Amino acid sequence: MHLRADHAETNIPTLQQLIHDNPLGILTTAIKSEQAFIQSSHIPFVLDVPSSNDDDSETPLGVLRGHMAKQNPQAKALMEALAQQSQSQDSETLELPDEVLVLFNVPHHHYVTPKFYTETKPVSGKVVPTWNYAAAQAYGKIRIYCNSKSEETGNFLQRQIEDLSQHAETSQMGYTGGEKPTAWSVDEAPLSYVELLKKNIIGIEIRIERLQGKFKMSQEMGRGDREGVVKGFGELGTDIGDGMARMVKERGEIKDRR
Repeated sequence: MHLRADHAETNIPTLQQLIHDNPLGILTTAIKSEQAFIQSSHIPFVLDVPSSNDDDSETPLGVLRGHMAKQNPQAKALMEALAQQSQSQDSETLELPDEVLVLFNVPHHHYVTPKFYTETKPVSGKVVPTWNYAAAQAYGKIRIYCNSKSEETGNFLQRQIEDLSQHAETSQMGYTGGEKPTAWSVDEAPLSYVELLKKNIIGIEIRIERLQGKFKMSQEMGRGDREGVVKGFGELGTDIGDGMARMVKERGEIKDRR
């Protein structure tokens, strides 16, 4: 990720919140196997972060938890790598040595026309199109839970699907109870059905060792041009345009305070 100073976000809680709000990540691996070498899959993740009082946490950046279908070629590559590692090292370790990447994007991104730059364009014309977006990249080591007969795997998968469902039902759907609908929970499905599904997925856990992110929202432009971008997006009359206008305004205000 190219981290221009104007766009780089170094505040870890801000990046963790971006992941929390946008849990669908793109997991990318590079594994030598019978499958393709470089593979990616869209996977919704739960992000576990240590409490503010846990100064001695071994994972201060957080841990990502997710699951994949065993029939996914990327899952097959991960399981193959784990099996080969266990044979060569005579070990039951679940963690692979190579780093993996998970990319998270915010839902609002958009082309920026030079016509929005109402300060610079009329004076010099020295403006070009660009694309505004925000993203976070998490790097770390991955653990694989794929032994259907293992109690550890069963416990991990049960916790994972329960936590992920609860997170999505509440934060994504707004099903928080009270005046709003009550969230669906895993125990509403037949136990035998859930157990059958668990046998057909693998659990993945990634200890985040590096967390980088950026908000490319016209911060590099002068105040007049930023105001033009906000106005231009607002006048599109779309939900994405409104979201972009809000983010450009917010990031501009953050730049001005700094």
